[in-house]
Amino acid sequence: MNETDLHPATRVAQAMGRIDQATRAVIAPIHVSTTFIRDPDNQYSSGFVYGRPDNATVREAEAVLAMLEAAPAGALLFGSGMAAAIAVFAVLNAGDHMLAPRIMYWALRHWMMTELPRRGIAVDFVAMDDPAAVLAAVLPGRTRLIWIETPGNPLWTITDIAAIAGIAHAAGARLAVDATVASPYHLQPLALGADFVMHAATKILNGHSDVVAGVVAGARDDADWQRIVTARRLGGAILGPFEAFLLMRGMRTLFLRAAAQAANAAALAARLAAHDHVAHVLYPGLPDHPGHAIAAAQMRNGFGSMLSIRVRGGAAHAIATAAAVRVWHRATSLGGVESLIEHRASIEGEGTPCPDDLLRLSVGIEHVEDLYADLDRALRAASG
Repeated sequence: MNETDLHPATRVAQAMGRIDQATRAVIAPIHVSTTFIRDPDNQYSSGFVYGRPDNATVREAEAVLAMLEAAPAGALLFGSGMAAAIAVFAVLNAGDHMLAPRIMYWALRHWMMTELPRRGIAVDFVAMDDPAAVLAAVLPGRTRLIWIETPGNPLWTITDIAAIAGIAHAAGARLAVDATVASPYHLQPLALGADFVMHAATKILNGHSDVVAGVVAGARDDADWQRIVTARRLGGAILGPFEAFLLMRGMRTLFLRAAAQAANAAALAARLAAHDHVAHVLYPGLPDHPGHAIAAAQMRNGFGSMLSIRVRGGAAHAIATAAAVRVWHRATSLGGVESLIEHRASIEGEGTPCPDDLLRLSVGIEHVEDLYADLDRALRAASG
């Protein structure tokens, strides 16, 4: 049987089946050298020259990521999700225009608002769940990139990737998808027409809250992909070898973790939707979610591990609920095996589109009854 005949779950669990040739170890070593011996004829037959643009441990993790995304151009690892996202903007020139969603990861939205104009690049934020609004926002001859995030943090807005890809390509633009929340277990944007897919690998790809990393995978090795490659090489933005090793360790259990977390999230969403102290649950897996039908069509194996609840009584009750939990951890980030709760508006600050009664929940792998009981008790305690 060829390796390519195996299910991705098998291939990722075995890290593509690589065995260290020197020791026959089933776990690859961490390659930390920053420099490499040149051949007598001045060539580098090993393929390695210096540690800033390339590393063997990083390559191994990138191969797994490229497999998970079915990415013909391959995958590139970066020192953070933000570094990976910013590298994608290397495809733009001064005078270009791009579109981004109104509901998205706040730190990147802030970067777009402040830094892109300094580069002479215009950005407009639109309702990405409305293809007609996206089409109307395209500037003929100027729009070169459309950036979407689906599900969109923290309201879990769903964008129709295939529809927006059609709009982007008709305008001569590229489509980049931040699929951090979904992970390749639930979503493969390149198969739906995206040109680039980005993840904060810090989150569910790693899954253990101990690595900061980012990845970009590409649909084709063309001039735009090479601009991203060059941006990483010249900017020194490559992930470190130890972090790549930890990321590989985390990805081996991705299919098990993502399945368990999605099942927990779906169960919690359904129960919290009927809770007396919850005004609304935002989760793409619920039939009343505005993007449910599209999510069901383009996602697989469930709807991910993220949901938000809007607490009756407003911001004060939401904050009090977060303060009263015992099993959930009050912390930022998402995708780890431990469940996290966060009053998101407090993090994002002034100008956030996030309602102040909203709590963002990153669901882990704990027993679902413990997670629900803790939230139930905290919600009731907060309401007095």
